[in-house]
Amino acid sequence: MDRREFLQVLATASAAGMSLAGCAGVGPTEGAGAGAAGDAMYELPSFGNVSLLHFTDCHAQLLPIHFREPRVNLGVGSALGKAPHLVGEHLLKAYGVRPGSAQAHAFTFLDFERAARTYGKVGGFAHLATLVKRMKASRPGALLLDGGDTWQGSATALWTDGQDMVDACKLLGVDVMTGHWEFTYGQKRVQEVLAKDFKGSVEFLAQNVRTTDFEDPVFASHAMRTVNGVKVAIIGQAFPYTPIANPRYMVADWSFGIQDERMQKVVDEVRAKGAQLVVVLSHNGMDVDLKMASRVSGIDAILGGHTHDGVPQPVAVSNRGGRTLVTNAGSNGKFLGVLDLDVRGGRLADFRYRLLPVFSNILPADPEMQAYVDRVRAPFRAKLEEPLAVTEGLLYRRGNFNGSFDQLILDALMEVKDAQIAFSPGFRWGTSVLPGQAITREHVMDQTAITYPYTTVSDMTGEFIRTVLEDVCDNLFNPDPYYQQGGDMVRVGGLTYACDPNAPMGKRIFDMRLGGTPIDPRKTYRVAGWAPVAEGAKGEPIWDVVETWLKAKKTVPVRRLNQPRLVGMQGNPGIAA
Repeated sequence: MDRREFLQVLATASAAGMSLAGCAGVGPTEGAGAGAAGDAMYELPSFGNVSLLHFTDCHAQLLPIHFREPRVNLGVGSALGKAPHLVGEHLLKAYGVRPGSAQAHAFTFLDFERAARTYGKVGGFAHLATLVKRMKASRPGALLLDGGDTWQGSATALWTDGQDMVDACKLLGVDVMTGHWEFTYGQKRVQEVLAKDFKGSVEFLAQNVRTTDFEDPVFASHAMRTVNGVKVAIIGQAFPYTPIANPRYMVADWSFGIQDERMQKVVDEVRAKGAQLVVVLSHNGMDVDLKMASRVSGIDAILGGHTHDGVPQPVAVSNRGGRTLVTNAGSNGKFLGVLDLDVRGGRLADFRYRLLPVFSNILPADPEMQAYVDRVRAPFRAKLEEPLAVTEGLLYRRGNFNGSFDQLILDALMEVKDAQIAFSPGFRWGTSVLPGQAITREHVMDQTAITYPYTTVSDMTGEFIRTVLEDVCDNLFNPDPYYQQGGDMVRVGGLTYACDPNAPMGKRIFDMRLGGTPIDPRKTYRVAGWAPVAEGAKGEPIWDVVETWLKAKKTVPVRRLNQPRLVGMQGNPGIAA
């Protein structure tokens, strides 16, 4: 199937979705998108002899949620104008998705508030379970792959040390997984889960994690499965920059990295064992996966995660051994990737791929999974559902720069901690809250539930502040993906600045101001932040700071985003007009 044929298939499939205009007579109530027309998007004919089902970056969201896709996802250098750096109408046009359709709502931020009320919430493990069972019913032997960032991102996951998600994944029928935020529970906890809960059921794979002393493998590098007579090798790739992006002390005895050469050795090894199909389950991030696909030969497909990119179609990357399909399956339980492969004569001959949105108003809840979710949440329900304030504007996080929920956290930090400037990490996870809704404790925890939540207040010179911004900016916009260490730009409160993503390292940040006055490199400023990676850090948990602020406000006006002034980004399809 070539690109043109694939786009035709995708465009035909997207026509099954319901437009917003078609729902106008129903009104803006949640649930208006359900029905036979919407259900048709899940009528996916089987194809080939090997099927892989893939979800990633659900961030412990057991219930259906709202999640706004980014308005800004800039591509620089060779990534300019290419997936995954396409947003809004640029993405719809590139993939033939009809504007106003259910798929348009799933894949973009466009008309988000109205579309969210029309089509309802997405994800939820009970609804995901229904879709998984439906796909497996027509695809004997299909494997379910979990790309990681599964045990972290919610209050219940934090309060149970990830146990709620461990048990949910077993019930869902996960066959193989890799990881990233799982490691922030500490290496002892990860090993405990694998030895006690996953033994004999879920295989945790990571070819790129070794011990720091003798470089012994910590996890199995790959799994071999036979599906309908086809020998399939699945290789795991954990997030390579875990000890940099997260506290090093949590994985003190383990080393990470991209490890191209080792990946090539594992690929050659499984091919020598007779693997007819080689798939990498990756948490590299899509740009890193694209580069790896060009450097390592013999991989048929990379099912990727980490960057939360919902990409409707695989990108075919050429390498010395042929080509590799690279995908990324979004986040927060919003999508299930379905990769159907036809393996003939010991090689991949053809494929079909769909990234299916999980609409909770269209897919009924699986009774068994719903009963589990209700049971595991019951002890915490009253605490989770307590309203803290009401929001007048949409609250969201995802995007290269400040989102409105990020801005709320920054504003709370500056006011409660009496700081001139605030920093908040560029996390990509965190659910959205619609205007007029109550902000509950659960919503706050959806943005802050980590094992190192401490708030800090520091005196920083203007020069040091600029150094911090430059360093994080390079992690995001370095033209070489292997130097991009994950996450979006640090969120900034109080301070305004200009940013040229195309400039060389050390020269991207300029025109920094506080209250309109230029920042003095030698002057000291009071800066609040949270999520320090240094061992021994202490401080009030960020959720307590935000809760204090919300309860005092009662009603939260629309947040004014402190976005940087971008230079040189005109015409970049990674930013919406």
